[in-house]
Amino acid sequence: MTTEPNDPTTAAAPASPGTTTTAAGATPAEGHPADASPAPASPAPTSPTSPTSPTDERLRRWRLVLGGEAAEGTGCVLNGRDAAMDGALTALYGRGDGKGQAGKERSAGLGASAPSVARWLGDIRTYFPSSVVQVMQRDAIDRLGLSTLLLEPEMLEAVEADVHLVGTLLSLNKAMPETTKETARAVVRKVVEDLEKRLATRTRATLTGALDRSARINRPRHHDIDWNRTISANLKHYLPEYRTIVPERLVGYGRASRSVKKEVVLCIDQSGSMAASVVYASVFGAVLASMRSIDTRLVVFDTAVVDLTDQLDDPVDVLFGTQLGGGTDINRALAYCQSQITRPAETVMVLISDLYEGGIRHEMLKRVAAMKASGVQFVTLLALSDEGAPAYDREHAAALATLGAPAFACTPDLFPEVMAAAIEKRPLPIPDPV
Repeated sequence: MTTEPNDPTTAAAPASPGTTTTAAGATPAEGHPADASPAPASPAPTSPTSPTSPTDERLRRWRLVLGGEAAEGTGCVLNGRDAAMDGALTALYGRGDGKGQAGKERSAGLGASAPSVARWLGDIRTYFPSSVVQVMQRDAIDRLGLSTLLLEPEMLEAVEADVHLVGTLLSLNKAMPETTKETARAVVRKVVEDLEKRLATRTRATLTGALDRSARINRPRHHDIDWNRTISANLKHYLPEYRTIVPERLVGYGRASRSVKKEVVLCIDQSGSMAASVVYASVFGAVLASMRSIDTRLVVFDTAVVDLTDQLDDPVDVLFGTQLGGGTDINRALAYCQSQITRPAETVMVLISDLYEGGIRHEMLKRVAAMKASGVQFVTLLALSDEGAPAYDREHAAALATLGAPAFACTPDLFPEVMAAAIEKRPLPIPDPV
């Protein structure tokens, strides 16, 4: 279905009572029984009653938005592809808090078996773009309780893989039968490889430049002179009569080499709300570990602490080594990470957590203060994902900010810049709050 400016199928529209906005911007119609999956759609590109005027087209779009209840009032009847699309939406979004016609409760359902769900997955991939399919899949898991069906290989082969699906699979890891694990690993690997292609090159280039600039030398070549630092270091040699500075000591950029190393510790909260952050952090951890000039450690925690550093050569192994869910003991995790730091002044510590501390709060803050005082560059990320900040403990975030470790959400695209700033010991590029 094509879209136009001010298209009511993609813009917010006044909804009738009892309607529910869908991932595609439409509200599905009634009429599908709770245990029925929509029938496979006709492959015809247009319906037999395709609109022939702008008015008819607009009514058709409003009909898809409003879902076909009596109150929608368009008088438009859907046929062919449009009807099948409406059926796919109804199967997922038909269940609502309101009542349908004649006080009848609206219903939705995809059936109780993997084959019916697989047919529905095939339908939505036919009618909607990939980004919308991913949203509808997540909604199906949340609204209709389809998580257990993901334990069947046939289901995994039918889904559109994305970061959120990986998070769901990781949360089901312990319950997953052996017959499904290989299929699940293949799905996770596909997502991880796609993320690495998107993120790895830029991350390595950005951090290599930061490492070069952070390695200061006192006898630089002319093109390696850091003029800002050189001027600052020689202000006492200012000659007023000549209005110039005599640079007795030159400060320059070094060039990163095997002997110039930074240590990076990624400390990741693996509670259920942090699933997407765990996926992205594992990919970035593998990328950082591939750089000779950075010594990378990756630690995940809930109420226990697990060091996954020895698995960083394969981020899929890292992900399947996590256990999403459970409580949170940030203090315990920081205590372990602090014990692993050997060169504080050359270390960047990245805590990725929503800061809901189940351990000892004041001890957690004392550890952060101690690491900062020793020279550690401390970065606190409330999330490492595309969705922005989740719910988080604002009191702890404010306390960390007073210690010089402001907490903020970071997108994967911004993460290389944040790490570069931390390596160079300059102010972090904190995004503006939304």
